Amino acid sequence: MLRSLVGSEMCIRDRVSTQSTGTEPSRMGVCGTAEPQASTAPVGRPDPSSFANFEHVAAVHSHLQLLVDFEAQVLSGSVEIRCRVHHPAEHLLLDTKHLDIEMDGLTINDEAVPGSELFPEVGELGCKLEIKIPDGLQAAGTEFVLRVPYATTDKCSAIQWLPKEQTAGKQHPYLFSQCQAIHARSMLPCQDTPGVKSTYSAEIQVPSGLTALMSAISTQSEACEGGGMTFKFAQKIAVPSYLIAIVVGNLEGIKVGPRSTVWSEPEMVQAAASEFSETEKFIEAAESIVGDYIWGKYDILCLPPSFPYGGMENPALTFVTPSLLAGDKSLADVVAHEIAHSWTGNLVGCRTWEHFWLNEGHTVFLERKIGAIMNGGGAATGWAEAGQLHFDFKALGGWNALRDSVQYFQAQGNDNFTRLVPDLSGDIDPDDAFSSVPYEKGFNTLYHIEKLVGGPSVFEPFLKKYIEKFAHQSIQTEDWKNFVLEYFADNEAVARLDWQAICGPGMPSWDPEFKTALADSALGLATKWSQTELDLTDFAAEDVRGWNTQQFELFLDWL
Repeated sequence: MLRSLVGSEMCIRDRVSTQSTGTEPSRMGVCGTAEPQASTAPVGRPDPSSFANFEHVAAVHSHLQLLVDFEAQVLSGSVEIRCRVHHPAEHLLLDTKHLDIEMDGLTINDEAVPGSELFPEVGELGCKLEIKIPDGLQAAGTEFVLRVPYATTDKCSAIQWLPKEQTAGKQHPYLFSQCQAIHARSMLPCQDTPGVKSTYSAEIQVPSGLTALMSAISTQSEACEGGGMTFKFAQKIAVPSYLIAIVVGNLEGIKVGPRSTVWSEPEMVQAAASEFSETEKFIEAAESIVGDYIWGKYDILCLPPSFPYGGMENPALTFVTPSLLAGDKSLADVVAHEIAHSWTGNLVGCRTWEHFWLNEGHTVFLERKIGAIMNGGGAATGWAEAGQLHFDFKALGGWNALRDSVQYFQAQGNDNFTRLVPDLSGDIDPDDAFSSVPYEKGFNTLYHIEKLVGGPSVFEPFLKKYIEKFAHQSIQTEDWKNFVLEYFADNEAVARLDWQAICGPGMPSWDPEFKTALADSALGLATKWSQTELDLTDFAAEDVRGWNTQQFELFLDWL
């Protein structure tokens, strides 16, 4: 998920609602959502943030054919969606938002589709597109291909079009997408829910001199008749719609490892490649905990200076902000979060956005495990103290961010968004619930259990088994909880876990007991510097020797 540099800790982009109070549901299951409220949501919607009837009919592959028009600022063309019927169904339901759909051009297996309907818009959820499935294709086990001709509009929330003046080179326009959480539906008709994972392919036609990249493997590029280039892509590992990503611009790539290329504008690519030259070490650190990296390549795209976010874990092509280009690799470990998503989120992901913590809590946990290895810890060192101190220092900053978010929501009378699994029924925009809660409350839940079961030597093998069991699936918190209970069936501490407290509102009920030596060093020196009368002979370079970047930030923040 998107992350930005805030204060002394890597924190997420808090985008909280100023309109919805998200009142606490009256009936909440253990680590589950409330039963749906009486709302505009029709009966049978398996994801409150989507109109898709994916339990009946689900997309298994999408093929995009799109023309990029910078002058009109639209993508136009079509999407072909191969669908599989799981339970008998008369209709296929898709998500759309501000799309110009050629309703008369809809086809299933190359035959016109009469009786389809585009319903009125429902807030940020957009519009439901209802496709009539021909009688002979409604039975379980049947597959068919739907083709939808369409174009994006100027209200597309998934795509940002940059004029050349907003790029580093200031010679060519640029576009990039950001589909999480429910913005893919404004870029293509789809089942825009993390509960559906499908493969995809694409043919993207762009103006001459520009390059297209996607969250997929590039398979071919060729010149078009009349000018321009067509770039072809294939993502053979099934992904949810929010992980479909595209970028078009004046791009160059520099290989920085056996499976990594850093991409950016020519004016920035050398600096970016230098900054992220140790990417392979981060990947190997993650592999030592959760197993092989399966996505083939791990490329990094450093976006123009106007890119406002920290990063996005698009498969095979992580997006990062140029603000990470410090020149000394001191912020390069931010990419550890996006690398971790290759397992937690992209490979094993949440079924609906109510279970978003399964993505982000596990990712923060793995990110900090990677950081511990890179700072002298991990299994190979017997989980040496140096790595654990780094792990806990980062966790302490996260705890403070969590406290701030909880206090913010509670001041609004909104306990719902402080839960591990909030209730998003009632057509709530999932973006409104995004905060540090799923990240840090999720992390602290996992760290709490790790301590209870006996530490990293016991819990890290569980984490690897969790990835193996649920790989390529979209799951709910109950699935995770049941696996915890199954794996640690003989552990009395796990048997005594208070699941109501874990999943309830507010701050965690336990003391995380972080080791604070690194924070104490920074805060102690800051206190010393804050004295009204200073004796400069009391200060020396040794005071900050061995500090990491975040310690310096904490020191300066305190001053």
